Amino acid sequence: MNAKLLFLAAALFAVPLRAELDSSQGYKKEIQVTPLLRTTTTVAGQIIVYPTTRNAEVTAVHVEIPPGAETGWHKHPFPCFAYILSGALDLTMEGGKSVHLVAGQAMAESLNVLHNGKNNGTESVKLVMFVMGEKEKPFTERADP
Repeated sequence: MNAKLLFLAAALFAVPLRAELDSSQGYKKEIQVTPLLRTTTTVAGQIIVYPTTRNAEVTAVHVEIPPGAETGWHKHPFPCFAYILSGALDLTMEGGKSVHLVAGQAMAESLNVLHNGKNNGTESVKLVMFVMGEKEKPFTERADP
């Protein structure tokens, strides 16, 4: 079969599949897509900027903060995005701005801004954090003691 016939055959088989897809997200209609976060700025109000590196690495971590515990003052040198699975987290940033986050909320973390997360509730805060980082470089830097 020559290249033109292969292309035509592929195009014909692709048409029915395309017709089944939900044009809003590219999934089949029975697939439910619920937006969690759409933002152009971090929780600190910074414009989101993608890192430029030849050693890009995406990391996903599950974080659990027991009642009464806090993360300690730290900052992230790379863009981080978090989704709160359970509990409530009080996030205080350098300069005094604070944010109260609860289960079901998502955020773009501040970039290179010191902040501290504290669980003032009675249940553990559980969250998933995604990092757009760089191989062999930490995505969290603790503040000097």
